[in-house]
Amino acid sequence: MRPMKRHLFNRSKDIRRTILVADDEEINRQILKRNLGRFYDIIEASDGQETLERIRRSKGELSLIMLDLNMPRMTGYEVLEAMQQEEDLQRLPVIVLTSEKEAEIESLQLGAVDFLEKGRDMPEVVVARVQRSIELAEDTQIIRDTEDDELTGLYNRKFFFEYAALMRGRGLEQPMDAVALNVDRFHILNEIYGRSFGDELLRALAQAARQALKVWGGLASRTEADTFLIYCRHIEDPGQLLRILEEEIRRLEHASAIRVRIGICSDPLQEMPPEHLFDRAVSACHSIPGNVTEQVAYYNESIHERQRFEQRLVADFQRALAGDEIKVYFQPQFHIHGEDRPVLASAEALVRWEHPELGLLSPDQFIPIFEKNGLIRRLDQYVWRRTARHMSEWKKNDQPILPVSINLSRVDLFDDELEERLIGLVEEFGLKPEEYMLEITESACAVDMDQMVAKLNRLRDRGFVIEMDDFGTGYSSLNALTEIPLDVLKVDMKFARQLTADEQSHKMISIIMEIAEWLSVETIAEGIETEEQLRIFKSLGCDTAQGYYFSKALPAEKFEQMLRTYFPKEESVC
Repeated sequence: MRPMKRHLFNRSKDIRRTILVADDEEINRQILKRNLGRFYDIIEASDGQETLERIRRSKGELSLIMLDLNMPRMTGYEVLEAMQQEEDLQRLPVIVLTSEKEAEIESLQLGAVDFLEKGRDMPEVVVARVQRSIELAEDTQIIRDTEDDELTGLYNRKFFFEYAALMRGRGLEQPMDAVALNVDRFHILNEIYGRSFGDELLRALAQAARQALKVWGGLASRTEADTFLIYCRHIEDPGQLLRILEEEIRRLEHASAIRVRIGICSDPLQEMPPEHLFDRAVSACHSIPGNVTEQVAYYNESIHERQRFEQRLVADFQRALAGDEIKVYFQPQFHIHGEDRPVLASAEALVRWEHPELGLLSPDQFIPIFEKNGLIRRLDQYVWRRTARHMSEWKKNDQPILPVSINLSRVDLFDDELEERLIGLVEEFGLKPEEYMLEITESACAVDMDQMVAKLNRLRDRGFVIEMDDFGTGYSSLNALTEIPLDVLKVDMKFARQLTADEQSHKMISIIMEIAEWLSVETIAEGIETEEQLRIFKSLGCDTAQGYYFSKALPAEKFEQMLRTYFPKEESVC
C-alpha cells in the first residue's frame, strides 16, 4: 500500500522550497548551492550518516534531496535503501549525483527519481530537472491526498472503486473476492472508550488490511466509519485473514471488547461490477449476529433479502415512533415460592412493533438491528416513557401498581445522563423507584465492569431494583456477581425448555438457586410453559415465574384488565 497521507505541498511560487545537497566534496556542494541558491533554500550534508540524520530531522521541510552515491560512513545506495524502509521518507524525491553512468539503473530501482552526472550537465539543465522533479513529486502527493482516506491512508471510496474497475478490466484470469469488514458495535466502543480509541482501532484495522494485501494482493479502502473493503485474490482460508486482524487488534487497549466481522462475496469469473460485488459483501458482513461464535459470512440471496428487510425497518422507525406503532406489552410474573397457587406479583415491559404492512413484529426481528446502528437508545427511552405513562394511568384508574421492570441495553449503561433520565421519569409520572425495576443482561457485564458497577450502585442507592436477565448464558463469573449490585436473578428460558429432557439443565438450575441464596437475591424463572416445569422450579426454591403457562405478553389495556381481575378495587397490593 501507499504511505499514510503526509504534508500537502503548497504550489505557490512565493514559497521557497528546501533542498538537501549531500556530497562529501565541498566544491560540488558549493557549485550546486551557487546554481540552485537563487531559487531554493539549501542545506548540506557531507557523508551518508549525516545525510540520513538530516533527512529524518528535516523531512517535513524538504522538497528534494540531491544525493551523491559515493560518500563515507554510508553510501548513497545505503541511504536510498534506508529511506525505502521508512514510510514517511518514501515520498521524498531524490536526484542521484554520480560520475558513474552505469549506476543509473540501480539508483532508480532504489527509488531515485532522476540522475545527474557530475560536471557534465549545464546549470540551466540542473535547475530545470530539479524544478521538474519537485513539481512531479508535489503533483503525485496532491493526487495521493485526494485519493486517500485522511485517517487511515487507505484509498477513499471513490478512487477505490475506480481502481477496482481498472483491475477487473485487465481481464486477470483468477477468481477475486470482495471482502467487507467492520467492528461489532463500533459506535458503542466509541462512546465508552472515546474517539481517540476509535481512531486508534481504525488505524489498526487499516494496517491489518495492508498486511492482508501482502498475502492476497489487491486494493484496500476505508469507505465509511468502521467499514473497510478489500478487493483481492480468492481467500481460501478466511481464518488466516481473521488471524491477521486479531494480531493487530491484540496490541490495543481494551482488545478483549473488540470483535471484527468479515463478509465475503466471491466473483470467480469476474462478471459483476465491483460496486455490486461489495454491496453483497457488506450485506454478508451485516448479517453476522451479535454473538461471539460467528465472525465470517459468505453472501447468499437470503442475506440480501434480510438486508432489504433491515433497511426498511430502519427507514420506517421514525414514522413508527411518531405514529404510535411501537407498543409496550406486559409479561405477567407470578410469585410461586411458598404459595398454594401462583399470585400475580409484577410484570416485565416488552416491546412490539405493529407495522401497518408487515404485521406484528417481535423484538428479535428489530432490536438486534437497532443495537447495531445505535437506534436502540431512542427505542429504549420511548419504551421507558410509555411504560411509566401506562403505570401512571393505572394509578389514576385506582388500579394497584405492581412493580414493572424495563430493559436497559448495554449502551444505556454508559449514558452519563441515565440516572437523571430515570429519576425524571418516575417523578414526572408519580411513581416510586422501587416500582420501576431495571433489567440488565448478563452479557452487559462483559464490557467495562467498573463503570457499569458504579452506575448501578448509584441507581440502587436512589431506590431502583436491579435485575439480571438471561442469567446462565455464560458471561459472568462468580467473582463478577459479587461485585455487581443485584436484587434479582432471572434464569434464562433455555433451562426451562430443556428441563424435563436434560438432567444437566436440572443440575444447572439447582446451582443457580444456590448462588442466588448465597447472594441473598430473588429469582425469576423465564419461559415456564408446562405444569411440570413450574413444579420443578418451585421445588428448587424459585421465587417468581413467567411464561405461557401463566400468560403471554399482553397489550397494556389487557394487562389492566388482568389487574382488575386479580385485584378488585377494594383490595390493595401495597
